[in-house]
Amino acid sequence: MSDGTVADAVPANWVDLYAPAWARPYLRLARADRPIGTWLLLWPCWWSIALAAGQEMNPDASLLSRMGLPNPLLMALFAVGAFVMRGAGCTYNDIVDRDFDASVARTRSRPIPSGAVSIKQALAFLILLCLTGLFVLLCLNPFSVWLGAASLLIVAAYPFMKRITYWPQAVLGLAFNWGALLGWTAVTDSLSLAPALLYAGSIFWTIGYDTIYAHQDKEDDTLIGVKSTALRFGPTTGRWLLLFYGLMVLALIATGLSLSFSFWYYLGVAAVAAQFGWQIVRLDIDNPDLCLRIFRTNRDAGLIIFIAILMGTLTAA
Repeated sequence: MSDGTVADAVPANWVDLYAPAWARPYLRLARADRPIGTWLLLWPCWWSIALAAGQEMNPDASLLSRMGLPNPLLMALFAVGAFVMRGAGCTYNDIVDRDFDASVARTRSRPIPSGAVSIKQALAFLILLCLTGLFVLLCLNPFSVWLGAASLLIVAAYPFMKRITYWPQAVLGLAFNWGALLGWTAVTDSLSLAPALLYAGSIFWTIGYDTIYAHQDKEDDTLIGVKSTALRFGPTTGRWLLLFYGLMVLALIATGLSLSFSFWYYLGVAAVAAQFGWQIVRLDIDNPDLCLRIFRTNRDAGLIIFIAILMGTLTAA
C-alpha cells in the first residue's frame, strides 16, 4: 500500500492517525497497529497474577493480596512486557518469514516485504525490544527470571514450525501462554497445579483461535508450501474447535477446583464457554473477513475469563 498501512490492521488505528511518520514502520513491524496480539499474550499473564492473588505465603503480603485482588503494579509491568515481547516476536517472525510474506496478499504490505524497513533496521529494532523486555523481566524474582528466559527457546523455534508440521499453532500455544506460569511465579516465587492447568488449557485456546486466523491465508499457504492447522482440519475445523475450546473450558474448571473456587467463578466459565460456542456457530472458514473478526473476539473471551478468576479469588478469600 502506498501510504505504508498494513492490510490487516485495524482501520483508523492510532499508529496511522497519530504516530510520527518516522516511527510508523517500526510500530507496524511490532504490530502496534494491531493490538489483538498483545491482548492475547497479556491475558494469560493477568489470569495467572489474579489466580495467585491471596496465595502468597509471605506474611507481609499486600492488603490487595490478602483481599484476593491482583497487584496493579505487577499487572502494569506485565502489560509493558507483553507489548514489548509481542513486538519482538513479530519482528523476529517477519525477519525469518520475509520471503513468505512477500508471496501472500495479506502480508506483503508489512514493513519488511514492502521495503519500509530494511533487515538491518529490523535487527536493530529487535535488539532494542529484547533489551527492554529483559529489563522488565529482571524486575521479577530470580525464579521468574529463569522461567521467563526458558521461553525464548520455544519463541525462537516457532517461525520454522510452519515449514515442517501442520501444527505450528501448538508451538505458538506453548510460547504465547508462558505468562500463565510466569504470572503465578512472579507473585508466589513457586509453581503449583493451578497455573499448570491454566497453561495447558490456554494452549488449546490458542490452537483454536489461531486456526481461525490461519483460515485467512490457506489458499496462499497451499501455493507456497506453508503448513497450518487450518489446512490440516479443512472443512472439519468446527469439530476441532469444539474439541480444543472444550478442553480449555475443562482446564478452567479443573483450575477452579484445585483452588476451591466458588459458584461465581464457574458462572464466568459458563459465560466464556457460551462465547466459544458462538465463535464455532458463527464461523465461515471461507470468509476471511469474518475469520478475522471472530479471531479478534478472543480478546473478549480473555476478559470474561479474567473476570471469572477475580470472582473466584474474591469469594474464596
